[in-house]
Amino acid sequence: MNAVLAKIFCAQRILKNAPAEGEMPDDETLLRRAFRVAWPSTLESFLVALVGMVDTIMVSRLGAYAIAAVGLTSQPKFICLAVFMSLNIAVSALVARRKGEGDREGANRVLTQAIVLTLLFTAVITVLAFVFAEPVLRLAGTNEDTHESAVAYFRIISAGMVFNVLSMVINAAQRGAGNTKIAMRTNLVSNGVNIVFNYLLIEGHFGFPSLGVAGAAVATVIGTAVALGMSVLSVLHPNGFLHLQFERERFRLEKETLSTIANIGSSSLAEQLFLRFGFLTYTMIVARLGTTAYAAHQVGMNIINISFAFGDGLSVASVALVGQSLGEKRRDLARVYLSFCQRLGLFCSLTVAVLYSTIGRDIFRLFSSDPAILSHGEMIMRMVAVIVVMQIAQVISSGCLRGAGDTKYVAIVSLISVACVRPLSGYFLTYPAGLGLLGAWLGLAFDQFIRLVLTSVRVRSGKWLNIRI
Repeated sequence: MNAVLAKIFCAQRILKNAPAEGEMPDDETLLRRAFRVAWPSTLESFLVALVGMVDTIMVSRLGAYAIAAVGLTSQPKFICLAVFMSLNIAVSALVARRKGEGDREGANRVLTQAIVLTLLFTAVITVLAFVFAEPVLRLAGTNEDTHESAVAYFRIISAGMVFNVLSMVINAAQRGAGNTKIAMRTNLVSNGVNIVFNYLLIEGHFGFPSLGVAGAAVATVIGTAVALGMSVLSVLHPNGFLHLQFERERFRLEKETLSTIANIGSSSLAEQLFLRFGFLTYTMIVARLGTTAYAAHQVGMNIINISFAFGDGLSVASVALVGQSLGEKRRDLARVYLSFCQRLGLFCSLTVAVLYSTIGRDIFRLFSSDPAILSHGEMIMRMVAVIVVMQIAQVISSGCLRGAGDTKYVAIVSLISVACVRPLSGYFLTYPAGLGLLGAWLGLAFDQFIRLVLTSVRVRSGKWLNIRI
Protein backbone atom coordinates (compact mmCIF):
# COMPACT_ATOMS: atom_id res chain seq x y z
CA MET A 1 0.00 0.00 0.00
CA ASN A 2 1.11 3.58 -0.53
CA ALA A 3 1.99 5.81 2.41
CA VAL A 4 -1.42 7.50 2.73
CA LEU A 5 -3.38 4.24 2.71
CA ALA A 6 -0.87 2.69 5.10
CA LYS A 7 -1.67 5.40 7.66
CA ILE A 8 -5.42 5.21 7.17
CA PHE A 9 -5.64 1.40 7.23
CA CYS A 10 -3.18 0.56 10.01
CA ALA A 11 -4.22 -2.13 12.49
CA GLN A 12 -1.72 -1.03 15.14
CA ARG A 13 -3.01 2.53 15.11
CA ILE A 14 -6.59 1.24 15.41
CA LEU A 15 -5.73 -1.05 18.31
CA LYS A 16 -3.54 1.69 19.86
CA ASN A 17 -0.65 -0.77 20.21
CA ALA A 18 -2.71 -3.12 22.42
CA PRO A 19 -1.35 -6.71 22.30
CA ALA A 20 -2.86 -8.90 19.57
CA GLU A 21 -4.99 -11.89 20.65
CA GLY A 22 -3.34 -14.12 18.06
CA GLU A 23 -1.35 -13.94 14.87
CA MET A 24 -2.11 -10.61 13.20
CA PRO A 25 -2.07 -10.54 9.38
CA ASP A 26 -0.40 -7.56 7.76
CA ASP A 27 -2.51 -4.49 7.01
CA GLU A 28 -2.68 -5.16 3.28
CA THR A 29 -4.03 -8.69 3.85
CA LEU A 30 -6.65 -7.37 6.29
CA LEU A 31 -7.76 -4.63 3.91
CA ARG A 32 -7.87 -7.04 1.00
CA ARG A 33 -10.15 -9.41 2.93
CA ALA A 34 -12.43 -6.58 4.05
CA PHE A 35 -12.65 -5.29 0.49
CA ARG A 36 -13.24 -8.81 -0.91
CA VAL A 37 -16.27 -9.26 1.35
CA ALA A 38 -17.48 -5.66 1.01
CA TRP A 39 -17.41 -4.95 -2.72
CA PRO A 40 -19.95 -7.60 -3.84
CA SER A 41 -22.45 -6.63 -1.14
CA THR A 42 -21.91 -2.93 -1.87
CA LEU A 43 -22.39 -3.47 -5.59
CA GLU A 44 -25.44 -5.60 -4.88
CA SER A 45 -27.02 -2.91 -2.71
CA PHE A 46 -26.18 -0.29 -5.32
CA LEU A 47 -27.79 -2.36 -8.09
CA VAL A 48 -30.93 -2.96 -6.01
CA ALA A 49 -31.21 0.78 -5.36
CA LEU A 50 -30.44 1.54 -9.01
CA VAL A 51 -33.24 -0.74 -10.17
CA GLY A 52 -35.56 1.02 -7.73
CA MET A 53 -34.51 4.27 -9.37
CA VAL A 54 -35.03 2.83 -12.85
CA ASP A 55 -38.46 1.55 -11.74
CA THR A 56 -39.40 5.06 -10.70
CA ILE A 57 -38.07 6.58 -13.92
CA MET A 58 -40.01 4.06 -16.04
CA VAL A 59 -43.20 4.47 -14.01
CA SER A 60 -42.84 8.27 -14.01
CA ARG A 61 -43.72 8.30 -17.72
CA LEU A 62 -47.29 7.54 -16.63
CA GLY A 63 -47.41 10.76 -14.58
CA ALA A 64 -46.94 12.07 -11.02
CA TYR A 65 -49.81 9.89 -9.76
CA ALA A 66 -47.86 6.74 -10.73
CA ILE A 67 -44.70 7.84 -8.86
CA ALA A 68 -46.80 8.59 -5.79
CA ALA A 69 -48.84 5.36 -6.06
CA VAL A 70 -45.76 3.12 -6.15
CA GLY A 71 -44.03 5.18 -3.46
CA LEU A 72 -46.99 4.95 -1.08
CA THR A 73 -46.83 1.14 -1.16
CA SER A 74 -43.22 1.12 0.06
CA GLN A 75 -43.83 1.35 3.80
CA PRO A 76 -46.80 -1.10 3.91
CA LYS A 77 -44.65 -3.49 1.86
CA PHE A 78 -41.75 -3.18 4.29
CA ILE A 79 -44.10 -3.65 7.24
CA CYS A 80 -45.07 -6.99 5.69
CA LEU A 81 -41.38 -7.81 5.29
CA ALA A 82 -40.45 -6.74 8.85
CA VAL A 83 -40.63 -10.29 10.25
CA PHE A 84 -38.46 -11.64 7.44
CA MET A 85 -35.92 -8.83 7.63
CA SER A 86 -35.48 -9.38 11.37
CA LEU A 87 -35.15 -13.11 10.77
CA ASN A 88 -32.50 -12.47 8.13
CA ILE A 89 -30.48 -10.27 10.50
CA ALA A 90 -30.43 -13.15 12.98
CA VAL A 91 -29.52 -15.65 10.25
CA SER A 92 -26.57 -13.54 9.00
CA ALA A 93 -25.22 -12.97 12.52
CA LEU A 94 -25.56 -16.63 13.56
CA VAL A 95 -24.12 -18.09 10.35
CA ALA A 96 -21.18 -15.66 10.60
CA ARG A 97 -20.52 -16.72 14.20
CA ARG A 98 -20.81 -20.44 13.32
CA LYS A 99 -18.46 -19.90 10.37
CA GLY A 100 -15.88 -18.40 12.73
CA GLU A 101 -16.33 -21.35 15.10
CA GLY A 102 -15.97 -23.83 12.23
CA ASP A 103 -19.45 -25.25 12.97
CA ARG A 104 -20.79 -26.09 9.47
CA GLU A 105 -23.61 -28.30 10.76
CA GLY A 106 -24.79 -25.57 13.14
CA ALA A 107 -24.85 -23.01 10.33
CA ASN A 108 -26.94 -25.31 8.13
CA ARG A 109 -29.40 -25.95 10.96
CA VAL A 110 -29.88 -22.19 11.29
CA LEU A 111 -30.60 -21.88 7.56
CA THR A 112 -33.02 -24.83 7.48
CA GLN A 113 -35.00 -23.66 10.50
CA ALA A 114 -35.14 -20.13 9.07
CA ILE A 115 -36.62 -21.47 5.81
CA VAL A 116 -39.34 -23.32 7.74
CA LEU A 117 -40.19 -20.17 9.71
CA THR A 118 -40.22 -18.12 6.51
CA LEU A 119 -42.76 -20.42 4.86
CA LEU A 120 -45.04 -20.35 7.92
CA PHE A 121 -44.95 -16.57 8.26
CA THR A 122 -45.40 -16.03 4.52
CA ALA A 123 -48.68 -17.96 4.41
CA VAL A 124 -50.21 -15.74 7.10
CA ILE A 125 -48.79 -12.37 6.03
CA THR A 126 -49.62 -12.81 2.33
CA VAL A 127 -53.31 -13.41 3.11
CA LEU A 128 -53.50 -10.45 5.51
CA ALA A 129 -51.74 -8.11 3.07
CA PHE A 130 -54.06 -9.07 0.22
CA VAL A 131 -57.27 -8.76 2.26
CA PHE A 132 -56.43 -5.49 4.02
CA ALA A 133 -54.69 -3.73 1.12
CA GLU A 134 -57.34 -1.01 0.69
CA PRO A 135 -57.60 0.27 4.29
CA VAL A 136 -53.84 -0.02 4.83
CA LEU A 137 -53.06 2.11 1.80
CA ARG A 138 -55.73 4.65 2.76
CA LEU A 139 -53.94 4.93 6.08
CA ALA A 140 -50.60 5.28 4.25
CA GLY A 141 -51.93 8.42 2.55
CA THR A 142 -53.30 7.49 -0.88
CA ASN A 143 -55.56 10.03 -2.58
CA GLU A 144 -58.31 9.45 -5.12
CA ASP A 145 -55.85 9.72 -8.01
CA THR A 146 -53.41 7.20 -6.51
CA HIS A 147 -55.49 4.72 -4.49
CA GLU A 148 -56.62 2.27 -7.17
CA SER A 149 -53.17 1.93 -8.73
CA ALA A 150 -51.50 1.60 -5.33
CA VAL A 151 -53.87 -1.20 -4.25
CA ALA A 152 -53.31 -3.13 -7.49
CA TYR A 153 -49.52 -2.80 -7.16
CA PHE A 154 -49.52 -3.82 -3.50
CA ARG A 155 -51.70 -6.89 -4.01
CA ILE A 156 -49.58 -8.21 -6.87
CA ILE A 157 -46.39 -7.70 -4.85
CA SER A 158 -47.98 -9.46 -1.87
CA ALA A 159 -49.09 -12.43 -3.98
CA GLY A 160 -45.49 -12.99 -5.09
CA MET A 161 -43.97 -12.38 -1.66
CA VAL A 162 -42.95 -16.02 -1.18
CA PHE A 163 -40.34 -15.83 -3.96
CA ASN A 164 -38.80 -12.72 -2.46
CA VAL A 165 -38.61 -13.79 1.18
CA LEU A 166 -37.20 -17.27 0.51
CA SER A 167 -34.48 -15.77 -1.66
CA MET A 168 -33.77 -13.18 1.05
CA VAL A 169 -33.22 -15.76 3.80
CA ILE A 170 -30.86 -17.90 1.70
CA ASN A 171 -28.88 -14.83 0.63
CA ALA A 172 -28.72 -13.65 4.26
CA ALA A 173 -27.10 -16.94 5.23
CA GLN A 174 -24.64 -16.69 2.34
CA ARG A 175 -23.66 -13.17 3.38
CA GLY A 176 -23.07 -14.35 6.94
CA ALA A 177 -20.75 -17.04 5.57
CA GLY A 178 -18.90 -14.34 3.62
CA ASN A 179 -20.23 -15.51 0.25
CA THR A 180 -21.37 -12.05 -0.79
CA LYS A 181 -20.72 -12.68 -4.49
CA ILE A 182 -23.58 -15.22 -4.57
CA ALA A 183 -26.15 -12.69 -3.35
CA MET A 184 -24.70 -10.10 -5.75
CA ARG A 185 -25.09 -12.38 -8.79
CA THR A 186 -28.61 -13.31 -7.72
CA ASN A 187 -29.74 -9.71 -7.46
CA LEU A 188 -27.90 -8.67 -10.62
CA VAL A 189 -29.82 -11.19 -12.74
CA SER A 190 -33.09 -10.63 -10.88
CA ASN A 191 -32.92 -6.87 -11.35
CA GLY A 192 -32.08 -7.27 -15.03
CA VAL A 193 -35.18 -9.43 -15.49
CA ASN A 194 -37.22 -6.85 -13.60
CA ILE A 195 -36.12 -4.02 -15.90
CA VAL A 196 -36.83 -6.04 -19.05
CA PHE A 197 -40.36 -6.88 -17.94
CA ASN A 198 -40.91 -3.30 -16.79
CA TYR A 199 -40.26 -2.24 -20.37
CA LEU A 200 -42.55 -4.94 -21.74
CA LEU A 201 -45.45 -4.57 -19.31
CA ILE A 202 -45.73 -0.95 -18.11
CA GLU A 203 -46.52 0.58 -21.51
CA GLY A 204 -46.84 -2.61 -23.53
CA HIS A 205 -44.14 -3.51 -26.07
CA PHE A 206 -43.55 -6.42 -28.48
CA GLY A 207 -47.13 -7.60 -28.11
CA PHE A 208 -47.21 -7.60 -24.30
CA PRO A 209 -50.23 -5.95 -22.62
CA SER A 210 -49.98 -2.39 -21.32
CA LEU A 211 -50.59 -2.83 -17.58
CA GLY A 212 -49.32 0.50 -16.27
CA VAL A 213 -48.43 0.49 -12.56
CA ALA A 214 -49.61 -3.12 -12.24
CA GLY A 215 -47.08 -4.08 -14.93
CA ALA A 216 -44.25 -2.81 -12.72
CA ALA A 217 -45.50 -5.06 -9.91
CA VAL A 218 -45.70 -8.12 -12.18
CA ALA A 219 -42.16 -7.43 -13.41
CA THR A 220 -40.91 -7.30 -9.81
CA VAL A 221 -42.52 -10.66 -8.99
CA ILE A 222 -40.99 -12.30 -12.07
CA GLY A 223 -37.59 -10.95 -11.08
CA THR A 224 -37.87 -12.33 -7.52
CA ALA A 225 -38.92 -15.74 -8.84
CA VAL A 226 -35.71 -15.88 -10.90
CA ALA A 227 -33.75 -14.78 -7.80
CA LEU A 228 -35.22 -17.63 -5.77
CA GLY A 229 -34.16 -20.20 -8.36
CA MET A 230 -30.59 -18.90 -8.29
CA SER A 231 -30.51 -18.74 -4.49
CA VAL A 232 -31.66 -22.34 -4.14
CA LEU A 233 -29.02 -23.50 -6.63
CA SER A 234 -26.33 -21.81 -4.51
CA VAL A 235 -27.04 -24.09 -1.53
CA LEU A 236 -27.28 -27.38 -3.44
CA HIS A 237 -23.53 -27.90 -3.79
CA PRO A 238 -22.47 -30.59 -1.26
CA ASN A 239 -19.01 -29.07 -0.84
CA GLY A 240 -20.27 -25.60 0.02
CA PHE A 241 -20.23 -24.34 3.61
CA LEU A 242 -24.01 -23.96 3.30
CA HIS A 243 -25.63 -27.08 1.88
CA LEU A 244 -29.40 -27.54 1.90
CA GLN A 245 -30.46 -31.19 2.21
CA PHE A 246 -34.10 -31.95 1.49
CA GLU A 247 -34.64 -34.54 4.21
CA ARG A 248 -37.86 -34.44 6.24
CA GLU A 249 -36.05 -34.68 9.58
CA ARG A 250 -34.04 -31.54 8.87
CA PHE A 251 -37.18 -29.47 8.34
CA ARG A 252 -38.74 -30.31 11.70
CA LEU A 253 -38.73 -27.42 14.13
CA GLU A 254 -35.87 -27.66 16.63
CA LYS A 255 -36.33 -25.93 19.97
CA GLU A 256 -32.66 -25.15 20.60
CA THR A 257 -31.97 -23.61 17.18
CA LEU A 258 -35.27 -21.71 17.19
CA SER A 259 -34.46 -20.34 20.64
CA THR A 260 -31.09 -19.06 19.41
CA ILE A 261 -32.71 -17.44 16.36
CA ALA A 262 -35.46 -15.91 18.51
CA ASN A 263 -32.91 -14.48 20.95
CA ILE A 264 -31.47 -12.25 18.23
CA GLY A 265 -34.47 -12.09 15.93
CA SER A 266 -36.89 -10.77 18.56
CA SER A 267 -34.79 -7.65 19.11
CA SER A 268 -34.34 -7.26 15.35
CA LEU A 269 -38.13 -7.60 14.90
CA ALA A 270 -38.67 -4.85 17.47
CA GLU A 271 -36.17 -2.74 15.55
CA GLN A 272 -37.97 -3.39 12.26
CA LEU A 273 -41.36 -2.54 13.77
CA PHE A 274 -40.00 0.71 15.20
CA LEU A 275 -38.47 1.51 11.82
CA ARG A 276 -41.65 0.76 9.90
CA PHE A 277 -43.86 2.67 12.33
CA GLY A 278 -41.60 5.69 12.07
CA PHE A 279 -41.25 5.48 8.28
CA LEU A 280 -45.01 4.99 7.78
CA THR A 281 -45.88 7.90 10.06
CA TYR A 282 -43.31 10.05 8.29
CA THR A 283 -44.72 9.02 4.89
CA MET A 284 -48.23 9.98 6.01
CA ILE A 285 -46.93 13.40 7.09
CA VAL A 286 -45.34 14.04 3.68
CA ALA A 287 -48.34 12.61 1.77
CA ARG A 288 -50.55 15.30 3.31
CA LEU A 289 -48.60 17.88 1.30
CA GLY A 290 -50.25 16.58 -1.89
CA THR A 291 -49.45 14.31 -4.82
CA THR A 292 -46.88 16.62 -6.46
CA ALA A 293 -44.90 17.26 -3.28
CA TYR A 294 -44.98 13.57 -2.40
CA ALA A 295 -43.85 12.62 -5.91
CA ALA A 296 -40.86 14.98 -5.55
CA HIS A 297 -40.16 13.53 -2.11
CA GLN A 298 -40.26 10.00 -3.54
CA VAL A 299 -37.74 10.98 -6.22
CA GLY A 300 -35.46 12.25 -3.44
CA MET A 301 -35.87 9.02 -1.47
CA ASN A 302 -34.93 6.99 -4.54
CA ILE A 303 -31.78 9.07 -4.95
CA ILE A 304 -30.84 8.78 -1.28
CA ASN A 305 -31.31 5.01 -1.54
CA ILE A 306 -28.51 4.98 -4.13
CA SER A 307 -26.12 6.50 -1.60
CA PHE A 308 -27.50 4.25 1.16
CA ALA A 309 -26.35 1.30 -0.95
CA PHE A 310 -22.72 2.03 -0.09
CA GLY A 311 -23.42 2.04 3.63
CA ASP A 312 -25.69 -1.00 3.39
CA GLY A 313 -23.07 -3.00 1.50
CA LEU A 314 -20.35 -2.14 4.00
CA SER A 315 -22.81 -2.90 6.81
CA VAL A 316 -23.30 -6.40 5.38
CA ALA A 317 -19.52 -6.80 5.25
CA SER A 318 -19.16 -5.68 8.88
CA VAL A 319 -21.81 -8.23 9.98
CA ALA A 320 -19.85 -11.06 8.32
CA LEU A 321 -16.35 -9.90 9.31
CA VAL A 322 -17.21 -8.94 12.89
CA GLY A 323 -19.33 -12.06 13.45
CA GLN A 324 -16.67 -14.41 12.08
CA SER A 325 -13.88 -12.68 14.05
CA LEU A 326 -15.81 -12.95 17.31
CA GLY A 327 -16.56 -16.60 16.49
CA GLU A 328 -12.79 -17.11 16.22
CA LYS A 329 -12.38 -15.38 19.63
CA ARG A 330 -10.50 -12.53 17.93
CA ARG A 331 -11.95 -9.31 19.31
CA ASP A 332 -8.94 -7.43 18.01
CA LEU A 333 -9.73 -8.43 14.43
CA ALA A 334 -13.38 -7.45 14.93
CA ARG A 335 -12.29 -3.93 15.90
CA VAL A 336 -9.90 -3.69 12.96
CA TYR A 337 -12.45 -4.84 10.39
CA LEU A 338 -15.07 -2.45 11.76
CA SER A 339 -12.64 0.46 11.52
CA PHE A 340 -11.65 -0.50 7.97
CA CYS A 341 -15.32 -0.60 6.92
CA GLN A 342 -15.98 2.77 8.58
CA ARG A 343 -13.06 4.39 6.75
CA LEU A 344 -14.13 2.95 3.41
CA GLY A 345 -17.62 4.24 4.14
CA LEU A 346 -16.37 7.76 4.89
CA PHE A 347 -14.54 7.86 1.56
CA CYS A 348 -17.69 6.72 -0.28
CA SER A 349 -19.99 9.17 1.52
CA LEU A 350 -17.78 12.20 0.87
CA THR A 351 -17.46 11.26 -2.80
CA VAL A 352 -21.23 10.91 -3.18
CA ALA A 353 -21.86 14.14 -1.26
CA VAL A 354 -19.60 16.08 -3.64
CA LEU A 355 -21.34 14.47 -6.63
CA TYR A 356 -24.81 15.39 -5.35
CA SER A 357 -23.69 18.93 -4.55
CA THR A 358 -22.36 19.56 -8.06
CA ILE A 359 -24.74 17.71 -10.44
CA GLY A 360 -27.67 16.99 -8.12
CA ARG A 361 -30.17 18.96 -10.21
CA ASP A 362 -29.26 17.00 -13.34
CA ILE A 363 -29.69 13.70 -11.47
CA PHE A 364 -33.11 14.82 -10.24
CA ARG A 365 -34.17 15.65 -13.80
CA LEU A 366 -33.70 12.00 -14.80
CA PHE A 367 -36.88 11.18 -12.90
CA SER A 368 -39.25 13.85 -14.11
CA SER A 369 -39.57 16.87 -16.36
CA ASP A 370 -42.64 18.15 -14.50
CA PRO A 371 -41.83 21.77 -13.46
CA ALA A 372 -43.88 21.39 -10.27
CA ILE A 373 -41.80 18.39 -9.19
CA LEU A 374 -38.50 19.93 -10.30
CA SER A 375 -39.20 23.03 -8.19
CA HIS A 376 -38.38 20.94 -5.10
CA GLY A 377 -35.32 19.29 -6.61
CA GLU A 378 -32.56 21.73 -5.63
CA MET A 379 -33.60 21.78 -1.96
CA ILE A 380 -33.89 17.99 -1.79
CA MET A 381 -30.47 17.40 -3.37
CA ARG A 382 -28.79 19.80 -0.94
CA MET A 383 -30.33 17.91 1.95
CA VAL A 384 -29.34 14.55 0.48
CA ALA A 385 -25.69 15.68 0.17
CA VAL A 386 -25.59 16.38 3.93
CA ILE A 387 -27.63 13.37 5.05
CA VAL A 388 -25.59 10.81 3.12
CA VAL A 389 -22.45 11.37 5.24
CA MET A 390 -24.31 10.70 8.50
CA GLN A 391 -26.38 7.90 7.01
CA ILE A 392 -23.51 5.76 5.73
CA ALA A 393 -21.55 6.13 8.99
CA GLN A 394 -24.43 5.07 11.24
CA VAL A 395 -25.49 2.19 8.99
CA ILE A 396 -21.99 0.65 9.17
CA SER A 397 -21.89 1.02 12.97
CA SER A 398 -25.33 -0.58 13.24
CA GLY A 399 -24.14 -3.48 11.07
CA CYS A 400 -21.20 -4.06 13.41
CA LEU A 401 -23.51 -4.18 16.44
CA ARG A 402 -25.85 -6.62 14.68
CA GLY A 403 -22.94 -8.85 13.68
CA ALA A 404 -21.89 -8.99 17.32
CA GLY A 405 -25.44 -9.86 18.41
CA ASP A 406 -26.07 -6.46 20.06
CA THR A 407 -29.48 -6.19 18.41
CA LYS A 408 -31.31 -4.94 21.52
CA TYR A 409 -29.32 -1.72 21.53
CA VAL A 410 -29.94 -1.18 17.80
CA ALA A 411 -33.67 -1.66 18.44
CA ILE A 412 -33.61 0.98 21.19
CA VAL A 413 -31.83 3.39 18.84
CA SER A 414 -34.54 2.82 16.21
CA LEU A 415 -37.26 3.45 18.79
CA ILE A 416 -35.71 6.77 19.81
CA SER A 417 -34.63 8.11 16.43
CA VAL A 418 -36.94 6.67 13.77
CA ALA A 419 -40.15 6.02 15.68
CA CYS A 420 -40.01 9.25 17.72
CA VAL A 421 -37.51 11.84 16.47
CA ARG A 422 -38.18 11.61 12.72
CA PRO A 423 -42.01 11.83 12.71
CA LEU A 424 -42.26 14.31 15.59
CA SER A 425 -39.61 16.70 14.31
CA GLY A 426 -40.80 16.17 10.72
CA TYR A 427 -44.39 17.05 11.61
CA PHE A 428 -43.46 20.10 13.68
CA LEU A 429 -41.13 21.52 11.04
CA THR A 430 -43.49 20.72 8.14
CA TYR A 431 -46.75 22.13 9.55
CA PRO A 432 -46.55 24.25 12.73
CA ALA A 433 -43.21 25.75 11.65
CA GLY A 434 -44.58 26.13 8.11
CA LEU A 435 -41.51 24.80 6.28
CA GLY A 436 -43.43 22.32 4.12
CA LEU A 437 -41.33 19.69 2.34
CA LEU A 438 -38.10 21.27 3.62
CA GLY A 439 -39.30 20.64 7.17
CA ALA A 440 -39.88 16.97 6.41
CA TRP A 441 -36.31 16.61 5.09
CA LEU A 442 -34.89 18.46 8.10
CA GLY A 443 -36.69 15.92 10.31
CA LEU A 444 -35.05 13.11 8.34
CA ALA A 445 -31.63 14.73 8.80
CA PHE A 446 -32.18 15.09 12.55
CA ASP A 447 -33.10 11.39 12.77
CA GLN A 448 -29.86 10.40 10.99
CA PHE A 449 -27.80 12.60 13.31
CA ILE A 450 -29.31 11.06 16.45
CA ARG A 451 -28.72 7.53 15.13
CA LEU A 452 -25.11 8.37 14.27
CA VAL A 453 -24.41 9.70 17.78
CA LEU A 454 -26.07 6.78 19.60
CA THR A 455 -24.46 4.02 17.53
CA SER A 456 -21.03 5.69 17.69
CA VAL A 457 -21.22 5.86 21.50
CA ARG A 458 -22.05 2.15 21.69
CA VAL A 459 -19.27 1.13 19.33
CA ARG A 460 -16.71 3.15 21.32
CA SER A 461 -17.86 1.52 24.58
CA GLY A 462 -16.69 -1.91 23.36
CA LYS A 463 -19.56 -3.74 25.10
CA TRP A 464 -20.51 -5.44 21.84
CA LEU A 465 -17.20 -7.34 21.87
CA ASN A 466 -18.29 -9.54 24.79
CA ILE A 467 -21.75 -10.68 23.66
CA ARG A 468 -22.21 -14.45 23.27
CA ILE A 469 -24.73 -15.89 20.79
